[in-house]
Amino acid sequence: MSLETPLHRVQGLGAAHSGTTHFWRQRITAVALIPLAIWFAVSALRFVGAQSFDVTTFFQHPIDAALMGVFIVILLYHMQIGLQSVIDDYIHHTGLKIAAIIFNRGFAILVGVVSVVALLRIVV
Repeated sequence: MSLETPLHRVQGLGAAHSGTTHFWRQRITAVALIPLAIWFAVSALRFVGAQSFDVTTFFQHPIDAALMGVFIVILLYHMQIGLQSVIDDYIHHTGLKIAAIIFNRGFAILVGVVSVVALLRIVV
């Protein structure tokens, strides 16, 4: 016997009225990060002991800059979703929860904007 209403079963929504959206977004970004993390690790290992000029030249190639930009954005979004789940599960005081959610999202946006702007300054 289910405690869900028939409407919730049809819509796939649980008690939080959000369904499995966070779950699937977390999994999709995790899968997308696998090849991007491998690319990043291989690229980073190539530059151990290299000069900053070599790294800058690497990121001036459009494909490498685009991959890095996508890696940054997906990584930060994945991080933000994961921390959102932790905040929802473990912070019970409403005011503190709202502050943590705002800080989490703001931090991800700030780091993303600064990183992408820095990358664009290298490319252009």
